[in-house]
Amino acid sequence: QVVFALNQTLLQQESLRAGSFQIPYTTEDLIKHYNCGDLSSIIFNHDTSQVPNFVNATLPAHERMTAQEIDRYFRQELIYKRNQRMGRRVKDLLEEYPDKSFFFAFGAG
Repeated sequence: QVVFALNQTLLQQESLRAGSFQIPYTTEDLIKHYNCGDLSSIIFNHDTSQVPNFVNATLPAHERMTAQEIDRYFRQELIYKRNQRMGRRVKDLLEEYPDKSFFFAFGAG
C-alpha cells in the first residue's frame, strides 16, 4: 500500500507539473467554503496536496480496492482520530482549569 500510495502521489505531482492535471479548486474557493463552514465539498470530495485522493475510475479493480483502503486509512488517521485527540485535549484543559480563559484555533483539514 505504501508503494502504491507513493507511486500515485508521484504521478499526480508529475501531472501537475506537466500541466495535464489541475487542482479542481482555487484559493478563493477554499476561503469561500471555509467562511461558510462547508469544506467537505472542497476538501473531502477532491484531491488535495496534503491527502491525495488515490481513487479514480481509470485504475484496475484491484488497484481501486487498494486506493479505497488507503483513502479510508488517511481519513481515519489524519482527520477523525486527530479531531478526537484535539477534542479530548480541549475538554481536559477546560475541566482542569475551569477559571482560565482559552483561545483555541483549529485548521480546516
